Amino acid sequence: MSVTAVLHSEWIKIRSVRASFGSLLAIFATTLAITLLVFATVGRAEAEGGEDPVFGAFYALNFAQIAAISFGVTAVSSEYTGGALRLSLAAVPRRSCFYAAKTAIVATAALAVGLVTSFATFFTGQAFLGEYAIGLGEPGALRACVGGGIYLALMAMFAMGLTFLLRSAVAVLSLLIPFILIVSLVVGGIAEGAAAYLPDRAGQQILYQDPAGGLGPWTGLAVTALWAAAALGAGWWATDRRDA
Repeated sequence: MSVTAVLHSEWIKIRSVRASFGSLLAIFATTLAITLLVFATVGRAEAEGGEDPVFGAFYALNFAQIAAISFGVTAVSSEYTGGALRLSLAAVPRRSCFYAAKTAIVATAALAVGLVTSFATFFTGQAFLGEYAIGLGEPGALRACVGGGIYLALMAMFAMGLTFLLRSAVAVLSLLIPFILIVSLVVGGIAEGAAAYLPDRAGQQILYQDPAGGLGPWTGLAVTALWAAAALGAGWWATDRRDA
């Protein structure tokens, strides 16, 4: 089977599995819905508070990252249902080709939706702020829009690698969602220096106009990329060594 055919088959899998495709669409839909709700009600009051106007514009990405993680998980976990992985490897015997194709398709889909989501969130929120609205010309705004999309894709990749490693959607979601929502905040309160290198905290530096701490915006995103690369490496090791 040619590389193009393998890539096409992986895209068909994502479109045909409702959990995967639904999670992908949820990245955009959930973020936009929360942005509309928040900015239409308290957006102007928050803007008057003088907080970082760029970071505040991406409040809803806290929820988008959960959808991105879910997308990465479900895109892989479907392979471990009903012997689907054995069928996939029968069609594509070279495991490296199968793994690379799935990674490429998931990454491309997550990045495309992530970028659309990030820009849509920014512009939608600013539409409610009147005189407090900022544009892409605001220092750090364009960087945050682009970086926000990349961050969502990296979180999907991180979750994808862990799912290949653990072979369980429940295990990965039970690990990552509490980690993002609770553990990261707790560690940040105890050891701020160490917490800066956690995947979510590091990557979100890209969303700040003037990031605080030792990590710059792109350096923080690079740290998240290293976490994603490590997870994908571990996932490849598990896929290559274990029986289907």
